[in-house]
Amino acid sequence: MGTDTEPYVRLASLRELHQVVARLNHARSMADTLQTIANGAVEVLGFELAAVNLVRTDGDLLVAAVAGSEEAEAALAGRTGSREAWERRLSMGEDWEGLRFIPYTEGWVLDDDDVPQWHTTGPAPRYPDEWHPMDRLFAPMYASDGELLAVLALDQPRNGRRPGPWGREALALYASQAAIAVSNARLRANMQRALIRLEREKQALRASEESFRQAFEYAPSGMAIVEIGGEDHGRLMRVNDALSRLLGRPAPVLCRYSFADLVHPEDTAVLLRTSPDGGRAELRLARRDGSYCWVSLRNSVVADTGGPFLLTHVEDIEDRKRHELALAHRASHDALTGLPNRAELRTRLGARICDRPEYDPSGDGYDGHEHVWEPDAPYSDGKGLAVLFCDLDGFKGINDRHGHQAGDEVLKEVARRLQRLVRENDTVARLGGDEFVVLADGLGLADASDLAVRLRNAIIPPIRIEGRTVRVGASFGIGWAACGMTTEQILESADQRMYIEKRSRYQGGNRRRAS
Repeated sequence: MGTDTEPYVRLASLRELHQVVARLNHARSMADTLQTIANGAVEVLGFELAAVNLVRTDGDLLVAAVAGSEEAEAALAGRTGSREAWERRLSMGEDWEGLRFIPYTEGWVLDDDDVPQWHTTGPAPRYPDEWHPMDRLFAPMYASDGELLAVLALDQPRNGRRPGPWGREALALYASQAAIAVSNARLRANMQRALIRLEREKQALRASEESFRQAFEYAPSGMAIVEIGGEDHGRLMRVNDALSRLLGRPAPVLCRYSFADLVHPEDTAVLLRTSPDGGRAELRLARRDGSYCWVSLRNSVVADTGGPFLLTHVEDIEDRKRHELALAHRASHDALTGLPNRAELRTRLGARICDRPEYDPSGDGYDGHEHVWEPDAPYSDGKGLAVLFCDLDGFKGINDRHGHQAGDEVLKEVARRLQRLVRENDTVARLGGDEFVVLADGLGLADASDLAVRLRNAIIPPIRIEGRTVRVGASFGIGWAACGMTTEQILESADQRMYIEKRSRYQGGNRRRAS
């Protein structure tokens, strides 16, 4: 790079160096930066050949740019040398203020390693600073934190001499500026990759949001986004068209409510027990017209940048639930009259009675739990659960004279008359044939007798069927449920008393006719 004794040559060289460094900072990519470094070394540093070896992410060094020789470029570009071999190079030879010079007398040990190199043989130097074809000169480029970024390899100085102090200083300065350019190029590349990745993530997010929006809006079943936490916890933030149609309420109106506002009062506990994440429940929700529809709720918590929210899937199960309830009703109710059947009667009666309670002499007599007593039992308040067993009188004759269809109509009318006279919480059941049972709680002995009389009087009036009038009577036996008894014992007791009452009425009627 000129002579060390000519100041004007040095000044011109500095100007050229400054121009090359300026070009480094305007390179658009890492590849452009590396090639500009190699070209600049050939243009202003006075070497015929320059190669930039870039440190890859795996630590090895890749020949990323070559300048000065097309033949050398074809042989070296794209080849890789191991980091271990390069570390050995950078630890050998002479340290020229950050540069590393390996004279031909030492470099022969590197001839067979895996670092790509371009060297020719030649005679021994004729004078001390003459460049030998096997000499090696490297300018390492380090980041500000000391990380090795690349190595600039130089060969074949134009003046045929090893660089003097001025040439070494210029080369070291160039290497430091080249390192800055490589750091900046790497930073730009990382930023570009980050921007590309961010844009792709944004596009993926937009696509995901659009996919979610379409899946949410056009789902065939109801969907709702529900607030979690805060003052509006549980409020419906967003609903789809299917849910609006199901509940008969526009979306803006629905978003004033929570599911707790819409659930049937009897199903509130079911809703409260439903887990917010993965929970399922079957319950009833209110429609705008005041009716209720059966739905299946499925919850899942969705994480979002604005905070988690609850995604609730609402499926209309009205038809299935109606079918299930119908099946359950048919299993527990009489097909002809719609009254509870024998199995349902046993279930309801069995739910009230218990094993015989333990006597507690230190307390009120028994163990303090709620028990069913006969009205005249100790510790009773004079009231109990009355079991009225009813058997129709004269029903067989109606079947024989008018047929079973007429008999069925009589049974349905008797069932209606019995139901009209009992209280809402009482039970009227059909055991089969012409036998009915009434469960009435909270009655005393006189109350039960009075109820039996009123029920009998309700059954006696004529029943009109297909243009003809028929009559039936009724016999009632009154039994009482009590803890310690089985349902069969209770029903059998009432049945026996019914037959006693029937015989007494029959015998009394015969005596009146005989007299």
